[in-house]
Amino acid sequence: MSVSHYIVGADEDGMRLDRWFKRRLPALSLSHLNKIVRKGEVRVDGKRCTTATRLTADASVRVPPLDLKAEPAAPGARPVARAGARGRSDAQALKDMTLYEDAHVLVLNKPFGLAVQGGSGMKQHIDGMLAALERPDGTRPHLVHRLDRDTSGVLLVAKTRKVAADLGEAFRGHLARKIYWAIVAGVPRPAQGRISLFLAKGEGMGDVRAARKAGPREAPRAGLEKMRVAQHGEADAQHSVTYYALVEKAAPQLAWLSMKPITGRTHQLRAHAEAMGHPILGDPKYGGPYDAHHPDPMAALPATIERKLHLLARRLILPHPRGGMIDVSAPLPPHMQKTFDLFGFDTGQRDPIFDAPE
Repeated sequence: MSVSHYIVGADEDGMRLDRWFKRRLPALSLSHLNKIVRKGEVRVDGKRCTTATRLTADASVRVPPLDLKAEPAAPGARPVARAGARGRSDAQALKDMTLYEDAHVLVLNKPFGLAVQGGSGMKQHIDGMLAALERPDGTRPHLVHRLDRDTSGVLLVAKTRKVAADLGEAFRGHLARKIYWAIVAGVPRPAQGRISLFLAKGEGMGDVRAARKAGPREAPRAGLEKMRVAQHGEADAQHSVTYYALVEKAAPQLAWLSMKPITGRTHQLRAHAEAMGHPILGDPKYGGPYDAHHPDPMAALPATIERKLHLLARRLILPHPRGGMIDVSAPLPPHMQKTFDLFGFDTGQRDPIFDAPE
């Protein structure tokens, strides 16, 4: 073993030294890193540094001899997937999901039930799968935004940190137009409208319904956090705005809505749909539980309609960081396609949500 020198890549410009080590040498424990940095064995352009030192592109990082085989694996650590069979299957799965790709961005059609990021007990998720696309220099794709696990559709990924930062600015600057399709219980009135509510994190079921209509509170279901309608000025309350438009209906059972969120709050569309009295079909958090006062809207529907969330991130439009526009649409997931076919909904018609304000 000997001293190694690494050159900081353009995609690593501005990265903290400890995060750089986590990317380049994931088997190195944080305690060992702190030790060799404290002893001055790690140098950046020949100078002493700390784990919080910010790196610049083309800088040289001196790394002392390391016996990484002796390093204990970090809890939950996952090796770079591209090196083995798991990586090959992840890479192929991502290829199968791809709606659009160029040198800077990747747009995926996220399927129902696949998480975007990991969590407790989560064995597979998009963020982990992206490791299969990591390049030899350590550059790997980055998520730009999120979708709920059971929401299908358009998911934007940047191929470098710089592009991810540029796209993130577009989202924060409200330059991204996001359009969702949902099948909801009942038929909302009016046919087009604006939902403006304050939302805050809450636990248990029925919180949004209780805020909308006084009545018996249902018992919370353990482990299911949801958003609740809050009051202006309440701690952690965030303003949320969604425009919606009725596309087609099968009155009085259900309706196909096109929805355009102006803000991007957690579970925003699901909470907004329930708050106006028309929960999205198949929603386990915001569509129940049900009792004599609040019957299950799916009980009266054909049994062939699957109890899966009927929410699709249909279309994403935003400026491309290298010029032009990104404009990508996702097809209906299989369970929603079956519902559309059952009621004869035509996906080829004009989407009225384009008449909504920006």
